[in-house]
Amino acid sequence: MAAGPGLLWRAREYVDRSARQSPARLALGVFALVIALITVLLSAPWATAHGERAPFVDALFTATSATTVTGLVVVPTGEYWSGWGLVVILVAIKIGGLGVMTLASLLGMAVSRRIGLTQRLLVSSETKVTRLGEVGSLVRTVIVTSTALEIVIAIVLFPRLLVHGEPVATAAWHAGFYAVSAFNNAGFVPTPEGLAPFVSDWWMLLPITVGVFIGSLGFPVILNVAHHLRQPRRWNLHSKLTLTTSLALVVFGSVVVAAFEWTNPGTFRPLDPGGTALASLFAGVMPRSGGFSTVDVGQMHEGTWLLLDALMFVGGGSASTAGGIKVTTLAVMLLAIVAEGRGDRDVEAFGRRIPRETLQVAIAVGFISATIVLIASLLLLAMTGLTLDRILFETISAFATCGLTTGITPTLPPPAKYVLVVLMFIGRTGTMTLAAALALRNRRRVIRYPEERPIVG
Repeated sequence: MAAGPGLLWRAREYVDRSARQSPARLALGVFALVIALITVLLSAPWATAHGERAPFVDALFTATSATTVTGLVVVPTGEYWSGWGLVVILVAIKIGGLGVMTLASLLGMAVSRRIGLTQRLLVSSETKVTRLGEVGSLVRTVIVTSTALEIVIAIVLFPRLLVHGEPVATAAWHAGFYAVSAFNNAGFVPTPEGLAPFVSDWWMLLPITVGVFIGSLGFPVILNVAHHLRQPRRWNLHSKLTLTTSLALVVFGSVVVAAFEWTNPGTFRPLDPGGTALASLFAGVMPRSGGFSTVDVGQMHEGTWLLLDALMFVGGGSASTAGGIKVTTLAVMLLAIVAEGRGDRDVEAFGRRIPRETLQVAIAVGFISATIVLIASLLLLAMTGLTLDRILFETISAFATCGLTTGITPTLPPPAKYVLVVLMFIGRTGTMTLAAALALRNRRRVIRYPEERPIVG
């Protein structure tokens, strides 16, 4: 009887120690372990609808896509996997989403302990976590918050699915699946036809859109806004930057997608004005990392693909279930450009000055992410012989853990699928661990070289 509590106590001590000493290694190890376990479960005969073992590459790809809450698939989710297989995928999505928010928050806490007493007090007041070792409290808060929002989404979707003729049990299952998949920005659908039948259905698509958007904001933003819901002035700088940049990107993306696809017979042209407005809004939000689609992305214009490439690369908020370089990274770089254009010495926003170190981290994250996408694109071009527009779209979608696709993923050869597996893993764990590692590397130098400006531009 004593062995169980003792083992749990030792496990908690190990997690606390890892969170303090090497949070990046903890993030990588946890995700790799979960992916391995889900791969084993999806490789079992009972996980497929036809009762045979799935090929290893397909099981690994699906496990990685679900755990990293990406949404790219190599087999039709609703047709290929059995009911138990879908349960495994849903559990992987839930664990992956919780893991992203929890581990990213831990990394943020680790960084905050190294950037001054004032910032530590601010972080402590917002997260209600006073010591880095209080992992349990943080995990409980994340679980309660995310689960409550998922339940609300499911409750809204349930009656609509009943109206569409689904039995009570099936409607409840699909509502829960869509709710978890939406909030965690996973993009998996439990039915063969997906969301295409609901392309003009506001009742069905609006809750999913809102769920994806809220999930893409990040746990720190959700918590901060919830604590000061009626006092926006008390929102911290991170929340203000995340919300304003995210809303701006959604509006911009929706308007431009509508302009490009309005007359496209393969996407928006058959829709009425209301359906076009909904499809445009949906398409503007999904590149945040949602990955759902109501029209065939493969039929969109190449200009729309390029726009979605940019939106997917940016992604959502830090410490969220979304991928990409994060909207705050983009915001900081844009603010730096504005400050340079005005001749200002400091980068400022909402009455706050952004430290120089934050700009350096943003530039490093953006450049390294672009380099990773470039290398992966070159590899896939060499392996497949497909055109650059489709390869680039798929590569960015995998790296940004978005899940939107032009339809080429199932047709890729196994080596190309393994490249996307690595890309999804790097895209999910790499950006947050890289940002934390760069922020934690703060060398103090006694001797500094003389300053001299090279010619730039």
